[in-house]
Formats: sequence, structure tokens, C-alpha cells
Amino acid sequence: MTPAPATGNADLELDLPVAARHLLRHATRPDPDGVVSHVDPATAGWDWVTATVYRLAPGQSLRRAPDGQERLVLVLEGAAAVTAGDLVLERIGSRASVFDGPAAPVVLVSPGEAVTVVAATEALVVVAAAPGGPVRTTRYIAPEEVLVEARGEGNTARRIHHLLDPQMEAGRLIAFEVYTPGGNWSSYPPHKHDTENPPVEARLEELYCYRFAKPGAFGFQRVYTADRSLDESMAVGDLDIVIVPEGYHPFGAPAGYDAYYLNIMAGPNRAWHFTIDPDHAWLMNWSPAAPVAGTKG
Repeated sequence: MTPAPATGNADLELDLPVAARHLLRHATRPDPDGVVSHVDPATAGWDWVTATVYRLAPGQSLRRAPDGQERLVLVLEGAAAVTAGDLVLERIGSRASVFDGPAAPVVLVSPGEAVTVVAATEALVVVAAAPGGPVRTTRYIAPEEVLVEARGEGNTARRIHHLLDPQMEAGRLIAFEVYTPGGNWSSYPPHKHDTENPPVEARLEELYCYRFAKPGAFGFQRVYTADRSLDESMAVGDLDIVIVPEGYHPFGAPAGYDAYYLNIMAGPNRAWHFTIDPDHAWLMNWSPAAPVAGTKG
């Protein structure tokens, strides 16, 4: 199954409310460097998360010079060579489409190390970054090492790939892949993690990067605070990014349109503690403290 290609619809942002225009970043056609989507603290108005989505042609490359950022290189589709400091991976890649099944390969890069990616095939690559934390390590996490979780039930059932969860060694970044069948909801019941109040809640900035299994597909994401000072509902398309600086943030996939999203998170402390919207807490049907209800991918 081939996901729909991203289309150049950035001009649609002109018709959106100011808040929604800030939260929703429409994908564009690849620029000369292969970039289709980008978020950083300067453009998001936050402190921690940077992420760039690339569509690379065979042989096309990207490089990041050493600096104080921890980085995460994810080959979401296709195959590529990745060099990070002394780590040399001649070819990594687990699938032609994010919907093919296996988890993405993960390369975590310590601050102070350069990164080079060279596409071996057409490749969809995400490079995420956050300021370095107390743990500094560079390593490769193969797809078969990634834990797979079946979360929720009925119309809240979804599949989670724990690419870099808080129990895994890293300095700042957290990453998950989430598969939501058409007609189902995820990031559900609505929860938030915008307040540093350990161990009840951790402040984490978060972004969602979407893929859809059918051309013309779409989904809906709402981002809202308890006092509704922020309350925006957005129709998201293929390779669009939604940023969540604060508030509750559920996602719904319309019937017939299976959805995928990549979550990238970071904050002052590397923990995933959240608060459920009390109006919807009765819908909670999974435990974040329970063992992963699945197998390694």
C-alpha cells in the first residue's frame, strides 16, 4: 500500500485562524535539500524540539555539524547509509512504506558528534534534535529491538512502536510511532503534559508528523487547554506536522483512512507523566504503568 504523496498546500495557511496557523504546518514539495517539513524553537515559539522531514532521492545526502544538540535519525521509508561519530551504518531501512509493519531503525546521536545521511533509495528521513541532556550516547536501535504495544480497545485500539521511550537510555528525546485504524481515536482519552509537576506530570513539547495509507486521506486533531484559551481543531494531511506546546491533544482517523504518526517529544526532564482530561477520564482503558502488551518488532 503506497501512502499518498505530500502536496504543496502551504498557501492554505492564509485562511486559518492565527492559533491554528501556528500549530498546523502543512507539508510542501521537497526543496533542493529534500526538506518537506520543518519545526524548530524559533518557528514554534518553544524551547526544546527541532525536527526536519526529508524526502531524499537516491544518492542525495544531508549533514549536521557537531553542536550541543542530541539528535535522532529515523529512516521512516526506504534505505540510507548513516554515519554518526564513530558509528558507521552502511545501509539501514526496514520498509518501503510506514504501513508495511516493522518499526523504523533508530540512530541516537550524542551532542558533539556530526551526522551524515546518504539515501540508498528514495527515502523518507526525519532528523529530530533537542539540547543535550545529562545522558550522552550514540547507538543504533534495530527494528527488531523496538517494543510493540497494543494500546486501548474497540474504537481506541491502536499500535505503538516504542522507538525511544523514557525507559531507554537517552539524554532528552522521546519518540514513538502510532498506527490508528480508520474510525479509531488515539492520544485518547485526551491528555496533557505541559506542567512540570513530578511525578504527576512532566512538561514535554510534542509534535506529530502524519502519514496516511490512501491518497486524499485526512484526519482530525484538536489541541485545547482546560480554560479554552487555546482550542483549535485541525484537518491534517499527509506529512503535515502539528505542534503541541501545551494542552490536551486527541487525534481521530475517519472511517476508511488508516493513519500513522510519528511523535517527537522533549522537555526539561526526560519523563512521560501526563494528566487525563477529567471530563473524559472515564474512557481510560489502558495503563501506562503496565508492561508492554506486545512483542519486539
